[in-house]
Amino acid sequence: MTYTITQLAKEFNVTTRTIRYYEELNLLQPARSESGRRIYFKSDITKLKLIFRGKRFGFSLDEIKEMVLLFDQDRTGRKQLERTIEYGTKRIEEVTTFIEELEAMRTEMEELRNEFIKKLNETGET
Repeated sequence: MTYTITQLAKEFNVTTRTIRYYEELNLLQPARSESGRRIYFKSDITKLKLIFRGKRFGFSLDEIKEMVLLFDQDRTGRKQLERTIEYGTKRIEEVTTFIEELEAMRTEMEELRNEFIKKLNETGET
């Protein structure tokens, strides 16, 4: 089964410009019809799923590109999995640090709020 750029854009709820941008980055390499129209295959849908998942998880486009294109170099998928694990471990560490920072911020904000509530109650005005 083949797909047009419009069908892919609808499927992933993005603009056709987004799909063309990924083509410019060589993340996608659609075939062309005799009239020059892009023709996408199931493999392109798989790549787009990986691209959007990678973006959702906060990977850079360079990292996504490397992970996606590694499968084309090694059809066993081993290199792709190894690199994905490497980048995933790094991203998990970054997310963990960010969560810790947010939790510390929340604690500090709660403490300040409680101080303000206490001061407000001490003035007798609520």
